[in-house]
Amino acid sequence: MAALKVVMLIGTVREGRMGLRVARFMERKLKESKHEVTIIDPVELDIPLLKKPVFHYQNRAEAPSALVEYEKKLKAADAVVVVSAEYNHSIPPALSNLIDHFGSSCYSFKPSGIVCYSMGQYGGMRAAMQLRSMLGEIGSLSISYIFGVPKVQNMFDEQGNPLDDYMNTSSQKFITELDWYANALRNHREKAGIPQ
Repeated sequence: MAALKVVMLIGTVREGRMGLRVARFMERKLKESKHEVTIIDPVELDIPLLKKPVFHYQNRAEAPSALVEYEKKLKAADAVVVVSAEYNHSIPPALSNLIDHFGSSCYSFKPSGIVCYSMGQYGGMRAAMQLRSMLGEIGSLSISYIFGVPKVQNMFDEQGNPLDDYMNTSSQKFITELDWYANALRNHREKAGIPQ
């Protein structure tokens, strides 16, 4: 299949966050599949709580330049991968804040893949179920296969190297499904355009 442009959203900002381990692993796996990966990390972006999303700037020159740059990357993407922890059985606030800084037109008519994790046995699945609803509402339906990581502290080292071979086989299943949907939707967008 053709190489895809994938934007990966990292969903946590806490000290010692495990999400970087998971994101590094998934980034490497996507690149091994010959995909172009852009990571949007709310720590590096350093955005405040949502006051003015990028699409509220009539003149984009007045918007923060990083938001404008990432808006272009999201619009050009073929797929979105969301790396999410689970806070209080829900979506981390930093992730929701990050997603909401960009309009739904950035996400629409392209698939999303959910990568979730927790330090417990459920692997962030409760947050993943809520993310499915949120992503669907902004037009980026999630693929069926969720890359869930229970006991994340035992699954990856700090560089994102897997400590359990199941991470390799599970990630391949995730990427294969994401590839199929992303290519199908890209082909249809190119052939038929996007509904107005």
